[in-house]
Amino acid sequence: MTAPREPRAVRGAISVEQDSPEAIVAATGELLTALLEANDLALTDLTSAYFTATPDLRSEFPAKGARAVGWDEVPMLCAEEIDVAGALPRCIRVLLHLWVPAGTVLRPVYLGEARSLRPDLVATTLRG
Repeated sequence: MTAPREPRAVRGAISVEQDSPEAIVAATGELLTALLEANDLALTDLTSAYFTATPDLRSEFPAKGARAVGWDEVPMLCAEEIDVAGALPRCIRVLLHLWVPAGTVLRPVYLGEARSLRPDLVATTLRG
């Protein structure tokens, strides 16, 4: 008998060095791969992905980076992060919605300069 599954969500973020399609695609792929590995997730666990990018990232959609690592069947949406004075520049954030066995502990992943967003959670991630 398999454990009952429940809807959950997990967050992650990564910074990029520059606003270029290549940098955004590569960083998004790195972040999503790290989130799946850190949480022992499969693509079939996902129901959707919601991305935001800071206003200084305009050359590509983060979802293109997701498709580059095989996320062809995951519904995705991209939006602009609100422009708050002093906020971390060149940052991609993601909120993954998924179904996992009840009681699963999920680990957020923050990479690059995005570690500064949630120092309280970085210590709990498998990759930091």
